Amino acid sequence: MEHLLTTEFWIALLTLSTLEIVLGVDNLVFISVAVSKLPPHQRSSARRFGLALACITRILLLLSLAFLARMSAPVVVFFGNELSVRDLVLIGGGLFLLVKGTMEIHQSVEGGDDGAPTGRVMQSFHWVIMQIAVIDIVFSLDSVITAVGLVDYVPVMVLAILLAVAVMLLASDPVGEFIERHPTVKMLALAFLLLVGMALVADGFGMHIPRAYLYFAMAFSGGVEGLNLVARRRERRRTSQRERIHSSEFERAIEVDEKTDPGRGREL
Repeated sequence: MEHLLTTEFWIALLTLSTLEIVLGVDNLVFISVAVSKLPPHQRSSARRFGLALACITRILLLLSLAFLARMSAPVVVFFGNELSVRDLVLIGGGLFLLVKGTMEIHQSVEGGDDGAPTGRVMQSFHWVIMQIAVIDIVFSLDSVITAVGLVDYVPVMVLAILLAVAVMLLASDPVGEFIERHPTVKMLALAFLLLVGMALVADGFGMHIPRAYLYFAMAFSGGVEGLNLVARRRERRRTSQRERIHSSEFERAIEVDEKTDPGRGREL
């Protein structure tokens, strides 16, 4: 309990919680994209279940630090590169994101096999949860390794993960619904997953790409798309106002015609 009274504890908790939330953005985006293939009434529960899986995965990895340390030992050599279990997991997860993102973009642009214009193909709840569980393991590695590098006190790490997941649980439904309502935002989210997938593959081969670059690129693109959304909303308002004005003018013209020439008003 004495740890709770120290300034270092609260600084570490705040810093690590913030980083966990930032590192959880890609996980939240993937979950939002994955559950879009479910019927609407199952999406909210799938998002929450997926984030609960992410929380459990990260805590289990934290509680098995010895195993996590052994994951960095080389186990295979590929074209002169010594790859560890961690590297293989990152490469596999990156390739999974690249394939998943490419397939989703193809379906969004070209349409699905069923001929639906939006390319929407409903999937089973368990299949979507399995995809989320697989990618949770990959994303958890980054999160846990960051936590271990910053803080030595395991309870602080666990508490930071719980706080980060709680924030993501609150944000999961609004973010998912926003992505689903705006096709262009969903396309940006898929492009972000492709970037993350490529970064994971590069990490697996020892070429680290700072996540800040990816987040800045996505934040910049998101800001531009936000301006586009505002512009389109204003244009819809102006169009709606013009239509109302034209409609009221037309109704007034009919009323005038009916007063001056009842027969012509009925013809209009």
